[in-house]
Amino acid sequence: MICLFLPVLFLRIHLLIFHLSGHGCSSIGYGEAMEIGPFHVEEDAKTLYLNLYSWNLMENKLFIDTPVGTGYSYSKDFDDIINNGDARTANDNLVFLQKWLERFPQYKVLNFLMLLKLPVGNGLTDDHDNRLGSFLFLWTNGLISDETYNLVNNFCLFESYQNISSHCRFIFDLVSKELGDIDPYSIFTSSCTGTTSQSSKILNRLIYGGIREEFDPCIEDHTSIYFNLPEVRRALHADMVAMTSPWQACKGFVDQHWKDSPASVLDIYHELIHLGLRIWMINGDMDSVTPVTSTRYSINSLKLPTVTAFHAWYDNGQVGGWTQEYKGLTFVSVRGAGHDIQMYKPILAYPVIKAYLSGISMPTQSSQLTDF
Repeated sequence: MICLFLPVLFLRIHLLIFHLSGHGCSSIGYGEAMEIGPFHVEEDAKTLYLNLYSWNLMENKLFIDTPVGTGYSYSKDFDDIINNGDARTANDNLVFLQKWLERFPQYKVLNFLMLLKLPVGNGLTDDHDNRLGSFLFLWTNGLISDETYNLVNNFCLFESYQNISSHCRFIFDLVSKELGDIDPYSIFTSSCTGTTSQSSKILNRLIYGGIREEFDPCIEDHTSIYFNLPEVRRALHADMVAMTSPWQACKGFVDQHWKDSPASVLDIYHELIHLGLRIWMINGDMDSVTPVTSTRYSINSLKLPTVTAFHAWYDNGQVGGWTQEYKGLTFVSVRGAGHDIQMYKPILAYPVIKAYLSGISMPTQSSQLTDF
């Protein structure tokens, strides 16, 4: 757990609880060190530089490595790690927050964003919608063949991420081979050379469901080296004895041993909207893993009335993406961004979170946001 506060702490402001999806992926590694934290890792993997687009200029942040086994988190009982699931993780998170507030009661006055508001970035909402949108995205961008696209549509759209047939595993392997060595999380971004094939990442995501202004494609490598340095682990009070494996940005065995994950959370969205939470679904439009097409399919499944019609939003006179407001939910796309918009396009992610925290719509060409 890492908690970062505003340079001057304002107690009566937000606390953003940062959870990273993709079971086994580190909120500290990605969220703090590669996306929205104040310090990112230099190419030498030893020193840090100041992130000019850090979100702690606007809000306080609490990064939680969850479920157990993620990042520096551990259990002395390995069964805890191989028996993770949605229900258990949700309960663990609740217990953690309760104990954290007992230890730091001065922060009880903060508005918890995950309890009052809910920003969702490139989220997996419904298995069927995600498969439908993901393969449509790959095909329309010319990344897979007609034959493979037809195989997916005919045989694999309705399979759960929890139970994949051998036939569909074979088809997903064809997808991976046709993609080649690209980054599926940002299809037009250069890959980091000399590392594991990028297209193998999308195969794992298809099976299991689960980055300065100029993006560094090797940032994950630098960060992994940095968080394994003994001096860094000591400084962060990581238990080097209890951890039996090196620090990794994402630990695949956590995802592969996941015990429960609903095929759809559309009903939960309906419940949260009914409770009055302010929900934004935010998508980078170059992500093929949970692409903008999948998000729009899921939003359409919710059958919400439109409040403000689909239109472009602007930043510094340029189109930053597109948005549409529904009753209880706002859709925002970020132009040219990959899966983690804060990593691939921090300069455009910044005005999105500004608008969200300010409680206003995304700026049109005639209404640009001013600095906080």
